[in-house]
Amino acid sequence: MAKKTKKNQDNVNSRLKLVMKSGKAILGYKATVKALRRSKAKMIMIASNCPQLRKSELEYYAMLAKTRVHHYVGDNTALGTACGKFFNCSVLSIIDAGDSDILTNTKE
Repeated sequence: MAKKTKKNQDNVNSRLKLVMKSGKAILGYKATVKALRRSKAKMIMIASNCPQLRKSELEYYAMLAKTRVHHYVGDNTALGTACGKFFNCSVLSIIDAGDSDILTNTKE
């Protein structure tokens, strides 16, 4: 079971890398909330160590905006690294997937 989880995580990371290269994504809590309120976000990713209150607030906004939520398996450091950044990121919102198929093939 652990190998399958690692393979899925690598798959999400590679798709996320493609989104950062060819699509449009926003990092950060404040910008994600703004994108959700404007219904611009197509999907949000929340790191595993995001505070529970913040996580539930984001899920509520996503439910109102009819946006998909993906709970990222890694912590905020791993999510920032998967995006190709050298800083932590607890929330990521995907505005445009670009060449990636992350919106259709990511299960939650």
